Amino acid sequence: METIRKDFILLLFSCITAKIATREKQVFQVYYLMAYTIALAGKGGTGKTTLAGITIRYLIEKRKQPVLAVDADSNNCLNEALGVNVHATVGKLREDSLQIIRNGAERPGGMSMEQLFDYQVQQSLIESKGVDLLVMGRPEGPGCYCAANNIIRKYTDKLSETYPYVVIDNEAGMEHLSRRTTHRVNLLIIASDPSVRGLQTAKRIDTLVSELDLDIASRVLLINRISGDEGTELQALAERLNLRVGGVVPHDDLLLHLGLKGDSVFHLPADAKSLRSLYAILDTLNIT
Repeated sequence: METIRKDFILLLFSCITAKIATREKQVFQVYYLMAYTIALAGKGGTGKTTLAGITIRYLIEKRKQPVLAVDADSNNCLNEALGVNVHATVGKLREDSLQIIRNGAERPGGMSMEQLFDYQVQQSLIESKGVDLLVMGRPEGPGCYCAANNIIRKYTDKLSETYPYVVIDNEAGMEHLSRRTTHRVNLLIIASDPSVRGLQTAKRIDTLVSELDLDIASRVLLINRISGDEGTELQALAERLNLRVGGVVPHDDLLLHLGLKGDSVFHLPADAKSLRSLYAILDTLNIT
């Protein structure tokens, strides 16, 4: 009887252990499938795209895992910051697909239009060392950007299941927030130039995020291109506006030289003050 009792306890313990292990595996799988997403927003001229490029470089170098970069700006230029060429955009692919429908052309392999477009979007991914890029672009001719934005949102969600990190460079201004291109975000970086107007725009973006109740876990302000002692005063103003200040990034002539030569942020020396400053800020933001 004692032997049977022991065997039963051992069997029960084995079952419980197996169940816990299965649950831990499921939790791990769910966690892994949820990419850590960083989005950047700000008014035009803040250096937002350059900050996005350096953030991507940071993730590649520090986290040593692949990154999905999404250029959600209709005036796409994130590819230039990353040093890659664009061979296709979501906006152009959509127009091509609509043209197939209008012309009644035969679809390859009898694919449905959705299947064909899925395939085209996968083919449009621009692959580079450590980072793949998806570019929204702009629709050809008249028509709004809503459809392209919806597609970007859908495929960002879908593709993010296969990447540990996603970085989204949004278009300048605030309209992308109301279109909800920026959603399911772990960290929203709001970029500002060193001006009162820049901080006021950053505050409006922050307020709109709250009003729209967007699924954004954390928000932080970066004041970019600080060239003198104005950083302390601007940080104090930002705090009075109830903005969480992540830090300031100094003006860097090396970035200007890169732009003049058409080089990517990967050519920026490791001791460049802009790169060192942004890396130090990102180190404090608990990016997992």
